[in-house]
Amino acid sequence: MPEMSEDDLVAVSQLRSSAMRLARRLRHQRVEESLSPTEMGVLGTLARCGKATPGELARKEHVQPPSMTRIIAMLEEKGLVRREPHPEDRRQVVVSSTEQAEQILNESRRRRNAWLAELAEGLDEDEWERLKAAAPVLYKLAHL
Repeated sequence: MPEMSEDDLVAVSQLRSSAMRLARRLRHQRVEESLSPTEMGVLGTLARCGKATPGELARKEHVQPPSMTRIIAMLEEKGLVRREPHPEDRRQVVVSSTEQAEQILNESRRRRNAWLAELAEGLDEDEWERLKAAAPVLYKLAHL
């Protein structure tokens, strides 16, 4: 990508600000109020990858391993994750989500999608088409 112009930097700033504001508003559409955004993030990561070690979860969620250990313990206490011995390394455990966690995630996604769809109804057809075209690029940025 070529060097960014002043207009490009303004667009980057608008994108950052808009993404943060939208993320904050989406967080308020949670189903389970007793779960923190970090706990919901861990459950989402487990839903995507199936099972993971605490260290893998810490890396994916950008938290320190001791913090992840505490998060896993809280989620386990709530019946949302389970720990099992690692199949190859007896010193480790793997963490997976429970059916209850999957139900919470599914309902949360449904609620957030409905909220976002309702917002999108306020866009004109051209804005909606541009937003749909941008979705894969935003997804790529979010997962780099």
